Amino acid sequence: ARIMEKQVLESSEERTFQYQDSLPSLPVPPLDESLSKYLDAVKPFLNQEEYQRTEDIVKKFENGIGKELHQKLLERAKTRRNWLEDWWLNVAYLDLRISTQIHCNMGGPGPYLEHCWPPKVGTQLERASVNIWHTLKFWDLLRAEKVAIERSGNAVLDMNQFRMLFCTCKIPGYTRDSIVNFFKTETEGECPSHLIVLCRGRVFAFDAIHEGNMVTPPEIFRQLTYIQKRCHSEPDGPGLAALTSNERTKWAELREYLINLDPKNLTLLEKIQRSLFVVCLDDSSPHATPEDYTELTRLGLTGDPTVRWGDKSYNSIFFSNGICSAFCDHSPFDAMALITMLACTEKTILENEGKWKGSDKVRDIPWPEELVFTVDQKVISEIGRTKELYYKKVSDLQLVNYAFTSFGKALLRTKKLHPDTFVQLALQLAYYKCHGRPGCCYETAMTRRFYHGRTETIRSCTVEAVEWCKSMLDPSDGTYQRLQLMHKAFAKHNKMRKECENGKGFDRHLLGLLLIAQEQGLPVPELYVDKAFTASGGGGNFVLSTSLTGYTRFSGSTLPMVEHGYGFFYSIRDDRIVISCSSWKSCPETDAEVLCRTVFQCFQDMLQLTVTAQL
Repeated sequence: ARIMEKQVLESSEERTFQYQDSLPSLPVPPLDESLSKYLDAVKPFLNQEEYQRTEDIVKKFENGIGKELHQKLLERAKTRRNWLEDWWLNVAYLDLRISTQIHCNMGGPGPYLEHCWPPKVGTQLERASVNIWHTLKFWDLLRAEKVAIERSGNAVLDMNQFRMLFCTCKIPGYTRDSIVNFFKTETEGECPSHLIVLCRGRVFAFDAIHEGNMVTPPEIFRQLTYIQKRCHSEPDGPGLAALTSNERTKWAELREYLINLDPKNLTLLEKIQRSLFVVCLDDSSPHATPEDYTELTRLGLTGDPTVRWGDKSYNSIFFSNGICSAFCDHSPFDAMALITMLACTEKTILENEGKWKGSDKVRDIPWPEELVFTVDQKVISEIGRTKELYYKKVSDLQLVNYAFTSFGKALLRTKKLHPDTFVQLALQLAYYKCHGRPGCCYETAMTRRFYHGRTETIRSCTVEAVEWCKSMLDPSDGTYQRLQLMHKAFAKHNKMRKECENGKGFDRHLLGLLLIAQEQGLPVPELYVDKAFTASGGGGNFVLSTSLTGYTRFSGSTLPMVEHGYGFFYSIRDDRIVISCSSWKSCPETDAEVLCRTVFQCFQDMLQLTVTAQL
């Protein structure tokens, strides 16, 4: 009876992936709605004459080729639960030939320095051991399907991306990369259980399970100490991991060369691909405070390439002063899956005050094995060349990561202002102030209420936002006028966010129509070569690439989408707004530091507006 009772209790709990098969399919919105939203979105970037021309192009498209393409898209959607999924993966990630490690990977600092783990030399391995153990516990929960299902209101969200956190790797191809994923739940079967450790140009592996039980922090500490002692007393390794930062076709060629050099190299590469995740022991000691994460974020995203495996879905980086960072390939998942895991591990680490409170007993487990690749002079010189190119590119990056501490979500809620919209509008105003014109902006919306849903674009630079920006900069406009326009801009943004989350955005729809045309070998419709398309951000031309990374202590970022653009990422807490802003130094008109400081000023101005209005 006790066993029966236990089973009943367990089965009454939801399993992580139990609703995957009942999630609704990704819808295709009506063509006329998407096109009228598109016309509305391009308005801020065109004069009257240009707009007239674009309107004609859109009408022609709607009644002509667009209609046919839309029908074909509907046909495609009939046979697939997510008509966009493979397309998006290829177009947004796997077809790219640039260095994805630099341009697409995402990363973010661990917030532990704010509570249980202030920077302190000599704590690197001890903290890494505790952190790794808690991450392994999350992996264990996920395999048992005990990670809580996420919801938005009452709607169940797709949990598929969580499968990609572990045992996942991208493999370079000559024209298109691929993703391998070896994660399995307990009911599905065996799952790889080893970790990879990168240190001083060398690669090691050890198993996280010994005789059926997970290794404990003291055991992990023993393994990491062994690795570090060897690396610090022997010559550096070749730093093969740096090769993942190459342009993709180049890396595919080099990978093939390595495999032909010695078939054992393939076995070693596969061992890395199958691993749970990569632990990076980084010798640098970035400076960081709760108000200024700049150096930590910069090194997390663009630090030593010989201790990051750019293609792994999760690299956990530990610096020698005991602070840490995450670094991920963006193709298999979006930031929220990662942040859920990190926030979950942070919670349990905090509950234990950053310490291990279990047994200090260390079992006689096998020492880590070193993965020694066969390399020749060509490989060694390619590694050198790759590192040189990498450092040249990342030295051009300007990045700041500051906390605005005057107020946060708590105060905004009392003013009935949606915190995310608040930041987006402040950014629009700041860009307008710095550049004297509207900035086309991509904000990520999450479409996870649909099967395998990922993202849709919210185009934050609306007619309403621009009207309000102009009013804020027009000394003859009064407070009441500005406040009214601000509320209009807020309402528009909130409405767009809702539509996008419900599969009623237009960017993915327009992409789908273009891809159908390409698949059918048809010429590119005029709509996509029209100036309005690119000027408003279409085709990956958004000057502001932005995302809310949630309401936890974790924030993250990626680099700007275009040469003259910004990456702008923010997390919103009760008492603060943490912003990470990046730009390229080689572009004379962008300055991440100035934009970030201006946004902070705009936060104050917007709050002032609501206060003055109440007087």
